Amino acid sequence: MNDATAAIDEPRLINRMGWRLMPLLGVLYLVAYIDRSNIAFAKLQMLGSLGLSEVAYGLGASLFFIGYLLFEVPSNVLLHKYGAPRWMARIMFTWGVVTILLAFTRNATMFYILRFLLGASEAGLYPGVIYYLTLWFPQRHRVRMLGYFTVGSSLGNMIGAPICGWLLDKGGLFGLQGWQLVFVVTGIPSVLLTIVVLYLLPKAPQHATFLSEGEKRWLTHTLSSESAAARGRERHGSVLSVLTERRVLGMAFYYMMLSISVYGVSYWLPTLVKGFGVSNTTNGLLNIIPWLLATIVLATLPSRLRASNHAMVAMLVSSLLGIVFFVSSVFLPGHALRFAALCLGAPCMYLLIPCFWTLPPKFLYGARAAAGIAAINSLGNIGGFIAQNLVPFVKQATGSTRMPMLVPAACMVVFAIVTAMILRRGNRMPQTVDGAPLPNNAR
Repeated sequence: MNDATAAIDEPRLINRMGWRLMPLLGVLYLVAYIDRSNIAFAKLQMLGSLGLSEVAYGLGASLFFIGYLLFEVPSNVLLHKYGAPRWMARIMFTWGVVTILLAFTRNATMFYILRFLLGASEAGLYPGVIYYLTLWFPQRHRVRMLGYFTVGSSLGNMIGAPICGWLLDKGGLFGLQGWQLVFVVTGIPSVLLTIVVLYLLPKAPQHATFLSEGEKRWLTHTLSSESAAARGRERHGSVLSVLTERRVLGMAFYYMMLSISVYGVSYWLPTLVKGFGVSNTTNGLLNIIPWLLATIVLATLPSRLRASNHAMVAMLVSSLLGIVFFVSSVFLPGHALRFAALCLGAPCMYLLIPCFWTLPPKFLYGARAAAGIAAINSLGNIGGFIAQNLVPFVKQATGSTRMPMLVPAACMVVFAIVTAMILRRGNRMPQTVDGAPLPNNAR
């Protein structure tokens, strides 16, 4: 390493890069999550308008994840080929248009088709950003940046809830019903952000005007060293051969447990709160609380988890607490205590997300990393499909709006067991995930 790279003030550089990149990336995820959570609020009126049952609506809502599954890997491969600015701008535009079109749904078939197309349109955003961050930040800083990025999802739920609840009570504006206003208003921001992404998101450090030549050399050297180590652990084969690796499939199952929990809670929470007998606007305001707590946790804790063993311990503790809170939300007496338990369970789930996504880049590199991360995310997000069908099924089978919260509790049990297995093996992937050791800096 030459003098220019040795003299770099690493903390200052990483912070400057974070301030330059993470706000825009966070806004993208915030808007994406508003467009995901809007379906939970639109449901409160859309069921009656379209004449759908809870189970039928859950199926339509969950078709988003089938589109996601089918197009996620191709999308991330194309992002690797064409660069983040152009491909993410395409994602923003298409999902915004489809979201707006949902306002004009006339029947169940049209609803199913548009939800599928929404998933296909948005496919690649989340794993694309995860891959994009590997081009900028050394491994030891990624859990913090992923934490900042994940704040966008909790903020999306937090901001989207009162907006959607308020819009439901504004039916008749512009001749649209409340649920139609929800889709139109939440779809417009993503369309408007298309130009912003295209011109303000830099493709890679080499193209960044806010970095000096010395800083670019330091980043190139540091990231190349980490990539060389990942290449040494990576299997040979075509880009798409990564889809059959047991490590990737095992990680996808691991992530699926988290996905079922997150989408099960975010999808069902407005329905559960509606059972308290509150108005749509009050429902939206109450839904701010769990996501505000999640935002606070994501903004503060990941920066303290630079060491991989700290992140894994945090995952175990957080999943165990999640079990306690979600079980409590079913069996505690009174609406207030049950809602408080859900509010405490939400940040437990969300802290797991940035910690989890530090694992795949440790054994995937380059185009195979883009494909592998996309595969883990898309297969894991089948959990969203499962959650949005299983949760209303549990409600229908038990007749209780509370019992569906045992679904995320059960998934947290599985997640905790797998996490404990990884910790017991010294932060190696368990045998069901190919038994391949993580790098030394993960131990």
